[in-house]
Amino acid sequence: MTKYNITRRAALQKVALAGAAGLAAPSIATAAGETTTWKIQTSWPGGAGLQIFKDWCGTIAEKTNGELAFNPFGANDVVGDFQLFDAVKNGVLDAVNPFTIYAQGIIPAATFLTSYPLGMRNPHEWDVFYYGLGGLEIAREMYAKQGMHFVGPVHHGPNIIHSKVPIRSIDDFRGRKMRMPGGMVAEVFTEIGAETTVLPGSEIFPALEKGTIDVADYVGPAVNYSLGFSQVTKYISMGPPGFMSLYQPVDLMDITVGIDAWNKLSPAMRQFVEMETHVYSDMHHAAIQKADQEAWAKFEADGTEVTRLSQDDVELMTEVAVPIWFKYANRDKDSARLFKIQLDYMMSGSLGYVTKEQIEGMELDL
Repeated sequence: MTKYNITRRAALQKVALAGAAGLAAPSIATAAGETTTWKIQTSWPGGAGLQIFKDWCGTIAEKTNGELAFNPFGANDVVGDFQLFDAVKNGVLDAVNPFTIYAQGIIPAATFLTSYPLGMRNPHEWDVFYYGLGGLEIAREMYAKQGMHFVGPVHHGPNIIHSKVPIRSIDDFRGRKMRMPGGMVAEVFTEIGAETTVLPGSEIFPALEKGTIDVADYVGPAVNYSLGFSQVTKYISMGPPGFMSLYQPVDLMDITVGIDAWNKLSPAMRQFVEMETHVYSDMHHAAIQKADQEAWAKFEADGTEVTRLSQDDVELMTEVAVPIWFKYANRDKDSARLFKIQLDYMMSGSLGYVTKEQIEGMELDL
């Protein structure tokens, strides 16, 4: 290949990249030269997740020509993880990047805005729910009643379980002191015999170290390794090959903004934040998965053993989970209508995760 062709190809690549960047991050002129700076706190306590979040926040001012900037904080830097929503409602924080499941404390239907046991199992299925089947509109209705604006979901990956003892079947959870995020996930494990407790991510390592718990769910390999979990546990429990997590296969985060902070933005800037949430979700998910691949080798080097549940365990846990789905769905009308969308999708020809036989005799209070 000639030098001319190499140079020409490089030039064309630069043009293409510049064009793509322009589409992904439109230039929005500042208003009167002033910068609106949001204090935004994530649930990530450290590791790859926190670094990815801070790196993304650092791009916002340049992308908006200084009209909007994000001042990022890690877990517990301003408020505790379970106080994030109160902080954003009260203006202590302008925006948050929480694990969506934490919202169930103030919005019960938020249980169905993120992954739950044996539910939808791949990131694209949740994108279909949010952006194709009306989930985003319902989420925004519910959050608006609480003085917040739900911008959109953020993908990171499935959650895994770390244990001081081997977990080779769901029977091995019986009697174990286990950290869970609460709600439906905790109830499923309680039903199969675990003694569950709710802890924010930042408190898991010391609880494992002290022996307060001997099993803990948290996010994926990269973040969990950086938090030192291989130092206080010997085993990682997952589902069968290709089904990494039975209980939270697509644990979601989100970007949520206080309604006052949101309303102060121009329409163009609101659109930018919505678009940028898509960008962040994509890059966050990919970067976490890349880091996970590197973390597996580190766990192996530390002597951590990976154990897997069987397909029989999947079927047994499904029997436990399905009635609990309906119990949570019937707590209020919002829960019921969100779950109905997901149930129809899971029973459709597209997925087929749920059969008529599995839900026989169960009803939704719509």
